[in-house]
Order: sequence, then C-alpha cells, then structure tokens
Amino acid sequence: MHIPEGYLGPQTWGASYAVMAPIWVIAGRKLRRTLDARRVPLLAIGAAFSFVIMMFNVPIPGGSTGHATGAPLIAILLGPWAAVLAVSVVLAVQAFLFGDGGITALGANCFNMAFVMPLVSYGVYKLAAIGSGVRSARRLFAAGLAGYVGLNVAAVTTAIMFGIQPLIAHGADGRPLYAPFPLNVAVPVMALEHLLLFGLVEAAVTAMAVAYLARTEPELIVKRQPAAAVTT
Repeated sequence: MHIPEGYLGPQTWGASYAVMAPIWVIAGRKLRRTLDARRVPLLAIGAAFSFVIMMFNVPIPGGSTGHATGAPLIAILLGPWAAVLAVSVVLAVQAFLFGDGGITALGANCFNMAFVMPLVSYGVYKLAAIGSGVRSARRLFAAGLAGYVGLNVAAVTTAIMFGIQPLIAHGADGRPLYAPFPLNVAVPVMALEHLLLFGLVEAAVTAMAVAYLARTEPELIVKRQPAAAVTT
C-alpha cells in the first residue's frame, strides 16, 4: 500500500501533508494525556512489529504494494491516536532509510495507513466487541473484522489518490503526468486485491495477536476499571 515517489502530483501530496500536520499535533497531545507510562514500551514494540510486518510487501498493479501493517492491532491495544504516531514513525523510517514509499508521498501514506486505517479499525472493533468477554469468540472476530475493514478502507483511499491523478495532473495532450490509471481502474484493482488477499492477512494477524494476548495479558485487551472509593 506504500505509494512510491512520482505517483502523486504536488496537489495531492502537498494537501496530504497539510491534512496530516494537525493530525500529528492532535495525536501527540492526546497521547501525552492518555498513555500510561507502563504502556510506553508496548508502543515501541507495536511500532517495531508494524515495521517488520510492512517489510513483507508484494508489488501490485498501479505502482503500490500490498501487505499487512499492524496498525489495527496497535489501535486495539493502545488506542487510535497511539497508532497514528507509531505507524507514522515507521513509515518515515521506511521512506527515508529504505526507500519504501516516497518522501513526497509520506504524508499521503501516513493519511492512508497511519490515520484512516487505525481509526476505522478501532471504531469497528469497539462496535463489534461491545459486551464480549476478553477471550470470547466474538472479541476475536471483532479484532479480525477490524483489521480486515481498516485495511480495505485504507486501500480504497489509496486508490482514490491514484485515480484522481489523470484528472488533476496531465499535459497539454491529455497524457497523465503522474499515476496513469483512472479511478475506474485504480479503485477496483486495489479493492479486489485487498478484499481477497491482503485484508485476510491483516485480519488473521490481528485476531491471532489478540487471541494470544487475551490468554497471556488480558488487561491489555480489556482495561480494568479502578475500584470505586467506598464512603461511609
């Protein structure tokens, strides 16, 4: 799902940076207020997990790559705003040090994978897991569904970025200057590949990780509420 250099025009990647700048600020502020110090190492582990799993990417038609991301899992364990920052850092390291994703496209990649995906995944998980036990089948289904839906929504937003390029950036002869595929090609191709393959991988990774943590560290899955003070 990484967008490489040269596939987005400045109208798109510039707008993506402009959108992500306040999101990063908001995420940082929310994280300072809500992240327990004991969970900071978990945030680092989540970022490392995301980095490793995203390195196993498969090129797909249209100039992008398909892979799992780990973003839904981070959002489930630490909240969507923690996932925004963790995955953004991972994408920046990949872009600057490994050339995986373009530097100009970093804002767009962060919007798709570090913002859209974790927020959608978190919302789906919370909705599907309401009232379920920490080790229940429904909670594991909710985790898998969150990974599947989040990845596919992000794939569609990525495809839309590709698909609008011929409309907004073309030469005098009508030839596209950046990504050449229109919306009616980019969206179906990206959507089908992620619906049929990569979304299932993300779902399996997320559900298996939640299942393991539910057995070994259940307080990471369902936060314990502090006991109410007893008054006399």
